[in-house]
This record gives sequence, structure tokens and C-alpha cells, in this order.
Amino acid sequence: MPHLLIAGKLHPSGLRLLESAPVTFDYVEEISEPSYQAHLPNAEALVIRTQPLSAASIARAPGLRIVSRHGVGYDAVDLGALNARRIPLCIVGDVNSSGVAEHAMMLILAASHRLIAADRAVRGGDWGWRNGLQTHELRGKRLLILGFGRIGRQLAALARAFGMEVWAHDPFVADWPDLARRVDLSALAEADVVSLHLPRADRVILGAAELAAMKPGAIVVNTARGGLVDETALARALAGHLGAAGIEVFATEPPAADHPLFGLPNVVLTPHNAALTEECAARMALASVQNVLDFFAGRLDPALVVNKDFT
Repeated sequence: MPHLLIAGKLHPSGLRLLESAPVTFDYVEEISEPSYQAHLPNAEALVIRTQPLSAASIARAPGLRIVSRHGVGYDAVDLGALNARRIPLCIVGDVNSSGVAEHAMMLILAASHRLIAADRAVRGGDWGWRNGLQTHELRGKRLLILGFGRIGRQLAALARAFGMEVWAHDPFVADWPDLARRVDLSALAEADVVSLHLPRADRVILGAAELAAMKPGAIVVNTARGGLVDETALARALAGHLGAAGIEVFATEPPAADHPLFGLPNVVLTPHNAALTEECAARMALASVQNVLDFFAGRLDPALVVNKDFT
């Protein structure tokens, strides 16, 4: 009977699936790399949340045969160490795109309508704040989506429902859907809102030069990956010509208490929780556990394996 290690708190639906399956398992709720070390020597499979999986941790699991990420990103996993052992790494597929797209739309609305500032004004007794006309409607505004995969396309559909003109940039998409006008990065200068939906890159996508090229009053939203936006340059731009920002992900998480964005009134911040809705958490738990069960049953979907030919 295969023995699993569940590293990180799992939605009850995933635990119920495990308890009804022909496996045994260890379960560690804490999300940190040290927390699961003691259980690695016995693990034949690992379901892991967002904490790192280093080469040193992989070496502590001589019987490890499969790793299943509770999500779609795997930046914190040492893929080279898994490849060296021919251990497949699988992800959960399209279970979180709707939650992230909704979160991005929420940040766009909150930034445009200055939701946080309005809330503070009411709580602070400044009813006259409303007369400053600081809020803006979305209808007729131009949204530029950087990265036009599943999440970007769902956001495009939501934005169109609000009457926005939707543009998108993605040089890797061949079959372009009829949801947005295809543009190049020069469109940054004309966009009212820029929303990032890209995988982690080895460079900053919106740096000081790109932010400086954006029009006065424009909004930046990042629900993709930390490091895609130069956060220090963004803070300077928000203190200058940019209108607002909605930031869900940070280069370092959690961000330091003196982060330059924290002191700005025109920023909405969320703790990398776009994909952590109740519904999405259940889908991710079920999918990540099911991947392991399918692996041992010999029917793991190869489309969900990051390092191919290891199934």
C-alpha cells in the first residue's frame, strides 16, 4: 500500500478522498520546508502546497516516486533534483483560473473606485471625501492584459461585461480568441489599466522604464507572480503619475513591514489569496490527491506532468 506525505493544510474534501483510498499517509498542516522533513524517509508520494521542495529535501526521501503540487506553479520545487531521480512532478491543471480572474477584476474595480480610501473616509468621519471626485468608471476604458492564457481570457470576458475595451499581449499564443485586440507592448502608453497574467520570468516585465511610459492616472494590477513588477519603481510611479494599483503577489512573501507600497493610499493589497477561495481550495485538494492516486493506478494524465516522459 503506497504511503503519502501531505505537506501543508489540505481542504477536507482532499482528506476525505485520501481516507477512502487504498493508501496510508502522514499529514503536516504547517506550510514550511522544515515542518515535513521528519516524514520524508517514509514517503513514496508527496502532495505539497507552496513551501519549498529543495534538492536536500528530495535526497531525504529515497523511496519518493511522485510529487504532486497543490496548484499550478512550481517555482519553489527543485525540478532538476527530481529530474535526476526521474521523479514526475504533476500540477492540478485548470482549477483556479476563475478565482484568479475574479480577483483581478475585483482589484481593478477597487483601484478604479478607490474602495480602500472610501472605506477609510467613512470610518474616519470624512463624509466630504466623496466630493473630491477621485473615483473612475471602467466603461470605455482600455484594459491591457499581459499574458493571454486561461486566466487572461476569463478576465477579458469579465472586463467586456463592464464595457471595457480589451487589448492583450502574448507572443506565445497562436490561436488568438476573439476576446481582445492583439497588441504589442507599445500599447502600455495608451492603456488605462494593465493587468499581468504571466508565468514567472527571469526579468522584470514592468520596470521603471515601462511604468514611466504609462499614461497619467493608469492602474497596474498584478495577480500573476511576484517579481514581474519592480515594486520600488511602482511605488515611485504611484507617488507620481500613476493612479492606483492592485497587488496580490510580491517578490518576497510575506513582504517586509517597511515595504514601499504599504504607505501609499492608492494601493489595494491582498495576501496572495486569489486562488484560495473555498471552491478552488476544494478543487485543488481533490486534484492534487487524485493525481497521486492515478499515478499508482497507472493512469496519471501526462498533460499534468511538468517533466515529461517520467510517468
